[in-house]
Amino acid sequence: MSEKIAVLGAGSWGSILANLLTENGNDVRVWSNAPEQVKELNEKHTNEHYVPGFKYSDKLVAYDDLEAALDGVAVVLFVVPTKVMRLVANEMVEVLEKTGNKPIIVHASKGLEQGTHKRLSQVLEEEIPEKNRQAIVVLSGPSHAEEVAKKDITLVTAASTDQTAAQKIQKLFMNKYFRVYTNDDIIGVEMGAALKNIIALGAGAFHGLGYGDDAKAALMTRGLAEISRLGVALGAKPLTFIGLSGVGDLIVTATSVHSRNWRAGNELGQGMPLKEVIDTMGMVIEGIPSTQAAYELAAQNHIDMPITNAIYDVLYNGKDVKTAIEELMDREGKPEIE
Repeated sequence: MSEKIAVLGAGSWGSILANLLTENGNDVRVWSNAPEQVKELNEKHTNEHYVPGFKYSDKLVAYDDLEAALDGVAVVLFVVPTKVMRLVANEMVEVLEKTGNKPIIVHASKGLEQGTHKRLSQVLEEEIPEKNRQAIVVLSGPSHAEEVAKKDITLVTAASTDQTAAQKIQKLFMNKYFRVYTNDDIIGVEMGAALKNIIALGAGAFHGLGYGDDAKAALMTRGLAEISRLGVALGAKPLTFIGLSGVGDLIVTATSVHSRNWRAGNELGQGMPLKEVIDTMGMVIEGIPSTQAAYELAAQNHIDMPITNAIYDVLYNGKDVKTAIEELMDREGKPEIE
């Protein structure tokens, strides 16, 4: 099955997914708002700032003209930072109004919108009228661009309330190293994807402080309990959180040096100021705004999230990391299963 597909966002994940879809036999155009990046992708077939040393398919075409990128496409894949998702969706609708296209909308970004606390599928639903789209599908799971680029084995899930659309996206992405499952719990998949970044910050901080495997396992386990608690309160299915987009994504993000969130936490644990961590990363650290969104959501819904609260205090109130950990450990004892 071959389709004409636009990938919006040419960072590490967006460009590697675009390359995968191209190698799967699709007509893929990747859009970036950076002309120099587009020129590099088209002329050198590289994207050195994001995926150093990787050679992209010469069949993958990059555009900085959104209208040209969207011309005649059946599927649009958003892989842009959370903070610009609404803006890019709005720009896309202006093009679709002209062309009459009605594509399946997919996103592979992970986060919650600042201020509104909305999931990204909700943002897309609000910005893209039904007359301009088919279904909305979320592609998520334990996946690093660097490992997909090497064709390492990767498993993700395609979540949608429209299972026909989810199955179509499943077929487009599947190959010998990239396996896709389907899921109808879009809330759980998106909440797991967004909230695990918070726990990854904590896991990185534990490593930076020199804590061992026991501490990291404890943080991840109790972190998953928090993620599940908030997700279920918002309408997710509990079992989703022991799937690929829950525990799977948490494991890979909270243990890998490829994870920006883990690396940011590691640097915080080693004493680097937050502003310097952000400035030196050079890419979006989604766990930072997600921490604020989750903190506020938990307060609104009266959900107990002590790890998230502690990380929020470190990021937004300047609390010392060691002090935050000590206060977590000094809390009153309680049952594990509630």
